[in-house]
Amino acid sequence: MKAAPVTLAGGEAAVHYDVDGGGPALLLLHGTAASREQWAPLTERAAGRFTVLTPDFSGSGRTTDHGGPIDVADLAAEALAVLDDAGVAAAHVVGHSLGGVVAAHLAGTHPDRVRSAVLHAAWPVTDVRQDAEFRYWLELLETGTFARMLPLMAFGPRYWEQATAESNEQVVKALTEMIQPGAARQIEADRGVDLRPVLGSITAPVLVLGSAHDRVVTAEQQRELVAAIPHARPATIDAGHGAPAELPDEFARLVLDFVAEHA
Repeated sequence: MKAAPVTLAGGEAAVHYDVDGGGPALLLLHGTAASREQWAPLTERAAGRFTVLTPDFSGSGRTTDHGGPIDVADLAAEALAVLDDAGVAAAHVVGHSLGGVVAAHLAGTHPDRVRSAVLHAAWPVTDVRQDAEFRYWLELLETGTFARMLPLMAFGPRYWEQATAESNEQVVKALTEMIQPGAARQIEADRGVDLRPVLGSITAPVLVLGSAHDRVVTAEQQRELVAAIPHARPATIDAGHGAPAELPDEFARLVLDFVAEHA
């Protein structure tokens, strides 16, 4: 177990992260309410070519911190602390959802530390519609029904075409066990996203990977990201917001092909 020390706006933190494989560094940043374990399928595929770093953000896994509010800048500081602790000068960075937002913030504020970036289901600024969604998530967390909503929110038609009532119940049960204790803190970070001041400073090549059936991040928000980042190109996966879990093989192929192109 490795832990990177970092000072956040609210106090000190020790960011737990795992290291697998060997080769150029690949930093994987998880989404809201998840943990580094989200990346197990991609890590398995990538570790033969890359040194894969998978941290837990504040509120997730084994990371410990002050227990108060966190924002995107805090989480980017945690990602940077992991690179420092691991002795990595610059890494390829992949982020999903909130992790994609953090990856973009890191690339814009520390461009020398990011060799390439894949931003899946990221967005430039939280709008009124999204904020309403995130407020709803907070209410569902309080009532214990957040996991039941997740397949409806996260998965696209290809999941539902093969799902049964019984199989979906098993997924809901698994998701219930996976939701992290700090999910509400991370949702509050989602509510405050505004990347617009930093996107123009990104110098790394960027893949803005959108999901065709994303109910959280709109196609227009994806286009805004591509337009705002100097060296960005778009791609789409035929999945919902939770593409890394819904279509792990296809997601890994798209990500690793792009990273290998810039390794």
